[in-house]
Amino acid sequence: MPAEESVRVRPADKARRPASVRVRSTGSPRSPRGGGARRLYERARRAWDRPLTAYYVILGAGLLITVLGLVMVYSASMIKALELGKPGTYFFRKQFLAAVIGAGLMAAAARMPVKLHRALSYPLLMGAVFLMVLVQVPGIGMSVNGNRNWLYLGGPFQLQPSEFGKLALVLWGADLLARKQDKRLLTQWKHMLVPLVPVAFMLLGLIMLGGDMGTAIILTAILFGLLWLAGAPTRLFAGVLATAGLIGFLLIKTSPNRMSRLDCMGASEPGPGGSCWQAVHGIYALASGGWFGSGLGASVEKWGQLPEPHTDFIFAILGEELGLAGTLSVLALFAALGYAGIRVAGRTEDPFVRYAAGGVTTWVTAQAVINIGAVLGLLPIAGVPLPLFSYGGSALLPTMFAVGLLIAFARDEPAAKAALAVRRPGVRWKTMRRRVKKRPSGER
Repeated sequence: MPAEESVRVRPADKARRPASVRVRSTGSPRSPRGGGARRLYERARRAWDRPLTAYYVILGAGLLITVLGLVMVYSASMIKALELGKPGTYFFRKQFLAAVIGAGLMAAAARMPVKLHRALSYPLLMGAVFLMVLVQVPGIGMSVNGNRNWLYLGGPFQLQPSEFGKLALVLWGADLLARKQDKRLLTQWKHMLVPLVPVAFMLLGLIMLGGDMGTAIILTAILFGLLWLAGAPTRLFAGVLATAGLIGFLLIKTSPNRMSRLDCMGASEPGPGGSCWQAVHGIYALASGGWFGSGLGASVEKWGQLPEPHTDFIFAILGEELGLAGTLSVLALFAALGYAGIRVAGRTEDPFVRYAAGGVTTWVTAQAVINIGAVLGLLPIAGVPLPLFSYGGSALLPTMFAVGLLIAFARDEPAAKAALAVRRPGVRWKTMRRRVKKRPSGER
């Protein structure tokens, strides 16, 4: 018996010794250079490839931009409201009401099936054209800042139909191109251009009758985005681009106001008669913000120095009050929203979803680039608001509906559908119940 006990003990002792050696040796090798960065990159790539990433990015970025925009509208518009003899919260309350309605539209668009979105395209286009024609009727249409593109709704409320024309062109153009692709007609240039380009030019003509060239530029960008997604040949694409560029050049050349805006690009002085006053003071606001800004509500330029501080130049007030950190945060949110929209358009097999998602992404990103570029002095002042951020209910409502479209398309992916179904409480309870039934009877 003692011999047997010694035999049993000795292998155990031998087994312990290599284990201790192995534990000591695991910490000795050094990790390869760049291992931490490589692991971080792999984690980020795997997280981005998850089925619901685009869904959460679009939803989160859209809501964050809207909420931060409400805060900045309140800060930037307070002095302007007091100058007009209104309460300090006048513009904020109107924007908040529009945001609440827009949130309802976004939720409805996110829950609508794709077939219903396609069914809404033609009524929305006809309604937008009717309202844009109504703007030109004397006594009905209103002029704001020299542009006749508003309808008076009574009280303090106005409507800009051209903003809904962007959404109408996206949905109608996507439905048109999708139906032609199903019939394999997009290989012929006449089917690719007609009737998409004539209808887009009709909308552009109605917008330009009111003198709103900024909205016309955004509509042109949407048209080019749809043609590019449809696979327009280079010669055809270049021809449409050259025609639009020539028309735009003539419209700018024949308007002293537009020529003065072009001359103010990169200006550092207000110029004779203060022609570049807005552009220069926008740069002043950004330059005085520093890294982290002067503090929320502490802007100096909004005290009558910077025109339109809560609409077209709200990005300048953002830079003055929240500094470079605030502006880069907003730019990152727009970049995330645009990249997620590109992902949705690139991963779908439905042609309508691809065209509509690409059109919405082109609309939002192009408008953001034009607005921010004008504030930075890199582009002429086009008079377009920053999407989801600037004051203006007419611009906020269709843009939030468009973000709801992207959310619906992101939810419609097969992998995203499966992931959302698993996360439902009922499905999760049934899964847990099935797992309990599979356990052996003696297991606790």
